Amino acid sequence: MLKNERLLPLLATLVVLILLYGLGMSQYRNFASTLVLGNLLTDNAFLITAAIGMTFVILSGGIDLSVGSMIAFVGMLFAILVRDAGMHPLGAAAVALIFGVLFGAAMGWLIDTFDIQPFIVTLAGMFLLRGLAFVLSLESLSIQHPAMEAFAGFRIPLPGRGGLSASALVMLGALALGIILAHRTRFGTNVYAIGGDRVSAALLGVPIRRTTIAIYAVSGFYSSLAGVLYTLYTASGYPLAAVGVELDAIAAVVIGGTLLTGGIGYVVGTLFGGLIQGVIQTLIAFDGSLNSWWTKIAIGGLLFAFIVLQRLITRSFGSLRKG
Repeated sequence: MLKNERLLPLLATLVVLILLYGLGMSQYRNFASTLVLGNLLTDNAFLITAAIGMTFVILSGGIDLSVGSMIAFVGMLFAILVRDAGMHPLGAAAVALIFGVLFGAAMGWLIDTFDIQPFIVTLAGMFLLRGLAFVLSLESLSIQHPAMEAFAGFRIPLPGRGGLSASALVMLGALALGIILAHRTRFGTNVYAIGGDRVSAALLGVPIRRTTIAIYAVSGFYSSLAGVLYTLYTASGYPLAAVGVELDAIAAVVIGGTLLTGGIGYVVGTLFGGLIQGVIQTLIAFDGSLNSWWTKIAIGGLLFAFIVLQRLITRSFGSLRKG
């Protein structure tokens, strides 16, 4: 019974995604094409990638507000390394990923060592990274490199006119890695244990400090990877890029069925949560008569609904444990 209830948020997410996609297929003739599907995965690749890292943080009962600023800073760093320093994009991507891991690990160390709320530490990280992005340049930096053009033009053809882009493939690979980390490793078990009950996890021998540092290092890796994908997608670095993306990532995680209190959720649900946001945007674009801000309204409504569902499930868990 308890395991079935843990699946309820994920099942609800999947049902919402199917209903929204079905609505698009019934209203618009070309909505069911592989072209739309391929574009959905490509356009939301960076958001879903960032949200995968956020899933680990929220599963542990924490939060990471530095995601959007990390994307912007990585974009500026990537642009300067490739355009001004003459580095190959693969080298620039490696530098960006290493920086993301180290920065995330540093935030995790501060959170555990000084027992500071993750909200405060990651808020400081958000301001620091955004400020550093502006230190690198106040203006947008365009990037041109043959390797980037090859990356942007790569497609694995799908039936019809669609295809899987390189960005979509990287995102799907990152998703597979996230699923393995969360559900097939000791690290993932420790993340769930900390999110379920931090005190009990410590009493059971879970290495709290090491796991906390690793959680935020993983989030830093995924947010910096999202920054690389965003930079390759836009072929530019911009200090104001990805403002508010951290909130979109949190929404994708929560709509994907992960409880904000931690301990319950599935990484694959984050993919569905991110796709729901993409489908809503696509429906509004197909309609043509609605303002793009209706996307935020729809996502806000869904977020309220899933928060209420989470509360009901949490109460149900409490009654089951008391029984």
